[in-house]
Amino acid sequence: MSVDIKTIAIKDLSGAVNVSLAAAANTTLYTVPVGYKAVLHHVDLIAGADCSTATVTVGRSTALTDFLGTQTLSNINAAEDVATMQPVPNATPVILKTYAAGVIIQMAVTSAVGGATNSVHLWGYLIAV
Repeated sequence: MSVDIKTIAIKDLSGAVNVSLAAAANTTLYTVPVGYKAVLHHVDLIAGADCSTATVTVGRSTALTDFLGTQTLSNINAAEDVATMQPVPNATPVILKTYAAGVIIQMAVTSAVGGATNSVHLWGYLIAV
């Protein structure tokens, strides 16, 4: 029996996606493939330059904050700094969403300050439907 690693492990769903923090815009990170639904885990942003006053959100293209609300990159002040962004569990569980096949996941730059060459990786897992 073969095992499809996409459905049993958290993996880099998007691969490296370039996101410019130099202008307010939405960048597509991932489109959920046919036959699956996705559960997102976290986002890594590898800075290309100081982006310490930039803000971003992540979610489906029609609800850009449904995975991550506004994230201020205040401690990311040099090239090669890495920001790991995810909902933070506490005594009350964090509610997450599943994303059906065809849903587009985007990062929205809501306050643009930073370079144009930032590498973003979206992590999560897929569930076969």
